[in-house]
Amino acid sequence: MEQRDVFGELAALQPLQVWDGVVAWAVHGEGVTLTLIELEPGAVIPEHRHENEQVGILVSGSLSFRIGDESRDVDPGATWRIGANTPHELTIGGEGAVVVEVFAPPRDDWESLERLEPRPPRWPPS
Repeated sequence: MEQRDVFGELAALQPLQVWDGVVAWAVHGEGVTLTLIELEPGAVIPEHRHENEQVGILVSGSLSFRIGDESRDVDPGATWRIGANTPHELTIGGEGAVVVEVFAPPRDDWESLERLEPRPPRWPPS
């Protein structure tokens, strides 16, 4: 996590291949990682858990989410909070989705992910 610039542009960052059909742009701070994540239509994120607390908002598209024992279909503007080590999974709707999420502590485990060529994300629209 060598990112030290105070200002930046998403399009200049190398996106990360997080899962099949899931690409993230990450900005790392001292205590958090801020991400913009694009999810392809119909992608499935299997149940997983991590030490990071995770909060997010759906910017576009739709998701079917399960966090712990609660399940919900969410539309743009919906928010969520996932506690550390809480199992969660999701299925992406037919038009795909874009989410903004914050992880604390930072996602140091993402350092080993495949880095893609820099490109502008779908959101914000240009």
